[in-house]
Amino acid sequence: MTPELSSGGRATRMRLAVDIGGTFTDIALENADGALVTAKTLTTPSAPEEGFLAGVEEVMAKAGVAPKDIGAIIHGTTLATNALIEKRGAKTALLTTEGHRDALEMAYENRFEQYDVNIDRPAPLVPRWLRLPVRERMNSRGEALVSLEEESVLAHIPTLRNEGVESLAIGFLHAYVNPAHEIRVAEIIAAQMPELSITMASEVAPEIREYERQTTAVANAYVRPLMERYLRELSQRLKTDGFNCPFLLMTSGGGLCTAETAAKFPIRLVESGPAGGAVLAATIARQVGSPQLLSFDMGGTTAKICMIDDFEPSSARVFEVDRSYRFKKGSGMPVRIPVIEMVEIGAGGGSIAHVDAMHRIAVGPHSAGSEPGPACYGRGGARPAVTDADVALGKIAPEKFAGGAIALDVGAAIAAIKQHIGEPSGLGEDMAAFAISEIVGENMAAAARAHAVEQGRDVRSRTIVAFGGAAPLHVARFAEKLGCDRVIIPAGAGVGSAIGFLLAPAAYEIIRSMPARIDALDAAAIENLLDAMRAEAELVVREVAGDAPLTRTRTAFMRYAGQGYEIPVFIDDGPVTADLMKSGFEEAYRQLYGRIIPNMPIEVLTWAVRIAAPSKPVARVTPAGARRDIATDEVRSVFDASRGSRCDYAIHDRQSLASGDHVSGPALIVEAQTTTVISSAFDAGIDCAGNIVLSRKEPRA
Repeated sequence: MTPELSSGGRATRMRLAVDIGGTFTDIALENADGALVTAKTLTTPSAPEEGFLAGVEEVMAKAGVAPKDIGAIIHGTTLATNALIEKRGAKTALLTTEGHRDALEMAYENRFEQYDVNIDRPAPLVPRWLRLPVRERMNSRGEALVSLEEESVLAHIPTLRNEGVESLAIGFLHAYVNPAHEIRVAEIIAAQMPELSITMASEVAPEIREYERQTTAVANAYVRPLMERYLRELSQRLKTDGFNCPFLLMTSGGGLCTAETAAKFPIRLVESGPAGGAVLAATIARQVGSPQLLSFDMGGTTAKICMIDDFEPSSARVFEVDRSYRFKKGSGMPVRIPVIEMVEIGAGGGSIAHVDAMHRIAVGPHSAGSEPGPACYGRGGARPAVTDADVALGKIAPEKFAGGAIALDVGAAIAAIKQHIGEPSGLGEDMAAFAISEIVGENMAAAARAHAVEQGRDVRSRTIVAFGGAAPLHVARFAEKLGCDRVIIPAGAGVGSAIGFLLAPAAYEIIRSMPARIDALDAAAIENLLDAMRAEAELVVREVAGDAPLTRTRTAFMRYAGQGYEIPVFIDDGPVTADLMKSGFEEAYRQLYGRIIPNMPIEVLTWAVRIAAPSKPVARVTPAGARRDIATDEVRSVFDASRGSRCDYAIHDRQSLASGDHVSGPALIVEAQTTTVISSAFDAGIDCAGNIVLSRKEPRA
């Protein structure tokens, strides 16, 4: 067992978590007794490791600890995602089955925007002249219809060299059943070009559906050299600075893996930061005993919304990157990886407001990021962002922003709003700023409603868990729009995703396609496949969790024969039988669609096995005890959305509040990384876990 990890898979020494976002880099340090020390620094896009190390240095100075005291470092980053969006990856080629080189560009052959005659799709990461055909062909049973012609592989070596290709993806038809041809081609290429990074589709996405398998393999190949260099150099910098501890990465599926695994499959990191936030929300759900929550994560660049059901975040198997119509489903590049399912909106503190050609005020999707940032940062930003509106409306006390580390220019924020929003729209100073805040709030609420409806859920009955630097500023109004009566802002909310990293278990999921009809199920073959998948996933998890006890979750993705999409069906431990599979499918299908289809053949396309170490134990919140009404003489003039005018908001320091304290709205609760706005529609209390709990004064009927 690794000395830094206990039998429960938790660090016995202090642990560090670092989340690099589009605007801020968040750092959380967990002491041996579980207490947290946090910090927030501006992200350094040109050299993200600099922001990482600066934040680590700051939080360790606060805690008064040395590198030798750290037992593990957990990291989540947007680097892979940004490389895909900004097209900053390696020069990549694709070897594919002869006759199928255009599958990557043909995509789904549908129109995601039905009536747009100028529809624009994202360009493939690999141009046609680098999509190179190889003579070979497997059938759907993994039998070679055309044997691999190695000469057709060797013939492409000059092209790879002359074009300066840095990374290669290999994706052959039906290789998810039999990867022999992909493995052999990788051996041939590696012998000729040992410096080339090679990704096999049969390793990174061994599932049915050729297009998604190829896009995932190509995306992995595209970012792999960049991520390998970044992780290698960052690991070396950490060792040089005296950190001799495990360096772990957060995956999009909500688990932890080693840097070596992350470097091999960096595509699994594309949603690592938001996944940490969802893990935090799920932990809060268990803490307060609410199985159904709405996770609301609003940072500097985007807002993310995730449904928590039965104390677990919703999951998915496909995630779209680089949508040409931002936030329009179907307009991006699908990557087939285990991912926590959430809806993402271009609504963050840095989202830029503007007046469009029809004289409408719009917010986003473009963001000021950290360079130059909102106008109030004084770093060269000239256009108003959501944070500028928050400052102008009085929601943020400038002298307390980011713990005083960033000096805000209130005049610059007001001037930018007046020039770009107020004058073109004919609105006064307060109403122009309020319009920005109100529009971004409605954008988020509309996305949450649509996401809930798509999943057949009612969002109004849910408690909202809000975190991220901007979420506590906007969540009261967000809750009003959704009709929610209760909001929880956890301790350390400003760096919530980083805290989620500390709560995540070591976990890894393996997915394989093996189509099978239930009425002709080869149970022995299925058991052999599931055992092999378990062993492969366990090997990855053991690198992190040592000899900790592990749990196994098995899932079959099933459908009625002939349907286009599958639904997940959990398989209990024990022998896999046709009766077990059928009953599980019909129960899941009835729950989703309200009925089953009698006498229709059922089939499985894909199998998944997830291995996980135990999560950190969660203590249930106990009653806070006698209520104490807290008053203060410190007030601030804030524009109140419920009243449509300014009024005095009491200002409270979060560190001075204790369990049982009650604050009547309107008020502001200020902390180093964020501010919680309690509108006049809400009151707030502090529970025994240190969470701020907003409750509507007049709950909806």
